Amino acid sequence: MSKPVEILNQYWRYKNFRPLQEDIIETVLANKDTLALLPTGGGKSLCYQIPALAKDGFCLVISPLIALMQDQVERLKAHDIQAAYIHAGMHYNDVKRTLENMLYGPIKLLYVSPERLQTDLFLEYLPEFNLNLIAVDEAHCISQWGHDFRPDYLKVAELRKVFPKVPVLALTATATKEVQDDIAKQLQLNKPLVFKQSFKRDNIFYEIKYSENKTGDTLQRLNPKDCSIVYCRSRKQTESLGRSLVHNNLDTAVYHAGLDKDRRKTAQQAWMNDETPTIIATTAFGMGIDKPNVRMVLHYDATEHLEAYYQESGRAGRDGKPSNALLLYNASDIKRLEESTAIKFPPEAYLKQVYQSVAEYLQIPIGNEPNQYYAFDLADFCKKFKLEAMPASSALKLLEQEGLWTISEAVFHPATIQFIADRHILDNISNTYPGLAFVTTGLLRLYGTIFHYPTHVKLSNVARHLKLEQADLERMLLRLQEMEILEYNKPSEGPQLFFYSRRVDSHHLILDLKRIDTLRKQHIARTGAMINFLLNENECREKILLHYFGEAPEKDCGHCDICRKKNTKTNTKELRSNVLSNICNAITIKQLLTQYPDTIHEQVLSLVRNLADEGILVYNSNGTISNNKK
Repeated sequence: MSKPVEILNQYWRYKNFRPLQEDIIETVLANKDTLALLPTGGGKSLCYQIPALAKDGFCLVISPLIALMQDQVERLKAHDIQAAYIHAGMHYNDVKRTLENMLYGPIKLLYVSPERLQTDLFLEYLPEFNLNLIAVDEAHCISQWGHDFRPDYLKVAELRKVFPKVPVLALTATATKEVQDDIAKQLQLNKPLVFKQSFKRDNIFYEIKYSENKTGDTLQRLNPKDCSIVYCRSRKQTESLGRSLVHNNLDTAVYHAGLDKDRRKTAQQAWMNDETPTIIATTAFGMGIDKPNVRMVLHYDATEHLEAYYQESGRAGRDGKPSNALLLYNASDIKRLEESTAIKFPPEAYLKQVYQSVAEYLQIPIGNEPNQYYAFDLADFCKKFKLEAMPASSALKLLEQEGLWTISEAVFHPATIQFIADRHILDNISNTYPGLAFVTTGLLRLYGTIFHYPTHVKLSNVARHLKLEQADLERMLLRLQEMEILEYNKPSEGPQLFFYSRRVDSHHLILDLKRIDTLRKQHIARTGAMINFLLNENECREKILLHYFGEAPEKDCGHCDICRKKNTKTNTKELRSNVLSNICNAITIKQLLTQYPDTIHEQVLSLVRNLADEGILVYNSNGTISNNKK
């Protein structure tokens, strides 16, 4: 068996591990259950990828995010490591083919979304797997006390019955002590060794700023040349802010789930390649993206809880260089957090109404067989049943946590085609419809499985092969479908709803109201902690974060906005002299403020106003200030 450091160098060209990585890997290779808490950017994926390569068999990775799975598999293949994934958006035959490859192929890592673990097809192949490790990524999802509980994660423990001797590695970036204990319990970890890297980030400068002009403050604080992420709560806000920044000549890309796949990919690649320094995105962006040179993470809106704030701000400064985490908030953010409990935890009657509406929207009859996937469009759903988006979304999430369904992120579904007419009918087409016969013959030559089951087809490739415009090809396919020659499903993109249980009448739906009430109280505590963090004016920001995650720091960080304010003992007389020396020539207020730490900007502005009142400084018509030389 190769040494871990040799594998690291062979595939990734790194000479050394990051803190705790090697210890975690050695523990896993010794077949011991392990719980690893590594902050964002701590290199969690290598902790299971290297053991997978070091031993016979393959590693099964449980991951909740489809985009993250796809990104990881692409990166592994770029390093000449065979990997595959199975998620909600895949066709039955593609899943079956992947599972066959796991039995006989060279694949070393298989990424699986948790709901797939329960399907009959997966369970059929599972006992034949030669597993060397079970890795549970985003392991906090298994804890109902965590900030993103997903009931389908509870099924992960069932794997232990089939593979009692295979070690389990649970990984997460953010987990309180209560959540850590629950992870170990729910995964049935056997005397797990816990590796916990400090949540302290010496190179990140935390700052919270009250703002009544968030767009103006964003423009002021973003460096046009530095790599930055700006997080917004809504798709609409990302678009609006993006237009404002571009209008002010700031190179900006916009990323959110409402954009089509190509636009998202283009935006992400432009940012990753440093062609576009700033990307404005909703909060899901950034998970699993290894970009070391992010100098600023700016939250345009207050996050819902400290777990999200820490995880998202932690995407700055992965290269260890000084970086900023700035959060802008105002009274609207505080009010939103205070009112969020009522929105996120609607009454029982409303939950049952949403359940009934989902069943009607998806046309699921009472008693219908469970474990089926359905396309689900939240906006269309709310429009058809006259539901407000926020309460409906919260109800869907609560019902998901009740184990009724799982709603996945948007999944791209390529076009599928299957011939349903026999070959005799196809032969006759050439006599009556030669143009259509040209298409059917081309499809048969390109795709050998197209007679047997729905086959994924890349329309652009088919059009190029047949020397047709893609629009003309699609028109012909629709005509062939009308003639009942084939079944053609257009390419689409959207979230999937996986319905677990038999559908019941909503009046007979049993909900765990006690558990929901416990979650409601926890939500109140979390939002309360976030509000206190925003309004705090005296205690070190990092100290608050470390206490929240169970650490007991001895001293202040020295570099957050609170610490810098404490450490700035500016003599007014000295500052007055310094300001005057900086205004030897005409200068704008913005240019002047760049000469001073953010923590004394108000002091500088106040001093400028006083000097103007005294007649020492003068405001010029062109927007500058200068010495009033008489």
